[in-house]
Amino acid sequence: MDKIQTLDCTLRDGGYLNDWNFGNRMIKSTIRQLIAANVEQVELGFLRNEDPNPDRTVFRHVHEAYAFLPKNCGNTHFTLMSLHNKYDLGQLEDYDGGPIKRIRVTFHDYDVDEGLEYCRKVMEKGYEVSCNPINIMGYGDKELLTILDKVNAIHPTVFSIVDTFGSMKRNDLIRLYSLCENNLDKDITIGLHLHENLSLSYSLAQEFLNLKRYDRKCVIDGSLLGMGRVPGNLCIELIMDYLNNHYNKTYNLDPILDTIDDYIVPLKRIEPWGYSTAYSLSAQYNLHRNYAEFLLNKGKLKAKDINHILASIADNKKTAFDEAYAEGLYYSYQDISVDDKEARKTLAGELKGRNLLILAPGGSLEREKDRISAFIEKENPLVITVNFSSELYRADYQFFSNVKRYEEYVSEDKSEKVMVTSNVKDAAAADYVFNYHDLTYDENGVFDNSTIMLLRLLKQMGVTKVYVAGFDGYEEKRSDYVSHILDYQDRRKDAASTNKLICRLLVPIRAQMEVEFLTASKYQETEE
Repeated sequence: MDKIQTLDCTLRDGGYLNDWNFGNRMIKSTIRQLIAANVEQVELGFLRNEDPNPDRTVFRHVHEAYAFLPKNCGNTHFTLMSLHNKYDLGQLEDYDGGPIKRIRVTFHDYDVDEGLEYCRKVMEKGYEVSCNPINIMGYGDKELLTILDKVNAIHPTVFSIVDTFGSMKRNDLIRLYSLCENNLDKDITIGLHLHENLSLSYSLAQEFLNLKRYDRKCVIDGSLLGMGRVPGNLCIELIMDYLNNHYNKTYNLDPILDTIDDYIVPLKRIEPWGYSTAYSLSAQYNLHRNYAEFLLNKGKLKAKDINHILASIADNKKTAFDEAYAEGLYYSYQDISVDDKEARKTLAGELKGRNLLILAPGGSLEREKDRISAFIEKENPLVITVNFSSELYRADYQFFSNVKRYEEYVSEDKSEKVMVTSNVKDAAAADYVFNYHDLTYDENGVFDNSTIMLLRLLKQMGVTKVYVAGFDGYEEKRSDYVSHILDYQDRRKDAASTNKLICRLLVPIRAQMEVEFLTASKYQETEE
């Protein structure tokens, strides 16, 4: 084995973006090109308790992955990954002498002994094993030394420094590598798996190579174009080029660049990855990435707000994502109480006796412009926009419960009156501030869709009828907003369930207030 090797994890780590559904043709082509590029190790995907699919890189048995391999694999060897508590080892066949000779095993800090025992059992079946402990940054020196002693006892082929949360900096790498170098048995390869939260993966990989002793074997993970869950991984093409220039490696970059052009760039257009402020913040606090993802998916918080919430996460909640806990932190942060009696009284007086038209930001505002304009001309309603300023229609009021939208749309020279909910801090331009809690909480739980919040406010104020346009419903496969900047891609992933929930929430509203849709909507027929 060369002292320095690379491992491509595109087909495994990149699969988080597309549910490992790369397609049979892309999988086979990518493997052929990685072989042609002389990449030493290629990770083919996950071992899981799932039935195989010829278009996915998830396998129940090792032999299923052989269907993707060419007859001539050159000098490339192949690996599969298993999270020890998500794959039943009874399904793992004995090693057959073929090119899939290594299993990479991951485990958490709270189940180290179970994970290492799992590694031992995999080795008993004849495979090489790579121990990949999750979030090595979470271990103090004493804890890591204890693990290294246990690793030496079972003696796997590889022990990896895995920067799960992308929080590693240069001094952290020096500390971790020094502990591994001086305490691991000398014939155990040291691996490195980096993420791009702080945009440091390329520089850290170079530092790792500088730290490596001449007689220690190492393997550096990367993926094509850094493909992986936002923000992504080390770009394997960059470290391959660096190794060619500084360590006399002979990687052929042409097949790599072709694969990136043919397959990876189109995937990135559909599901982008790369540096993100929110994920850099999660890394700075050494948190599970799903906390940042959860808050981003709300689509209502600015980076500074996400920072404040992430900073409040308790130490015992950092490494394993707890959605209920995160939800509680989010609503606690948003739920600022105000006395809105006078605001309600004043607004009720202004709305009394007038037709009301609510404009939500759906694409039907453009598609059905003639109909909406004719209604406004005929009925002369008071128009309230929700979380945006309309360039198509005049408005009398703007309603904001989304901090980001408020700061984007509200200007000092506004002609409309502005209504905000109390979670919108520093709303100097607001004419009315309404209590966030009263508009988000009901017997069904908590939900802060802005149009639902406005409808609840109007119902609570005694309004008996409203007209609605642009409240189209979420779409999974396309944006349906009057402006592309209003689209929030992650919200579309749960479009169907969100639409059903909104239908249910409209039932008690429509029981007390007539809601007439001027444009087509998924919510015209509510669910009882």
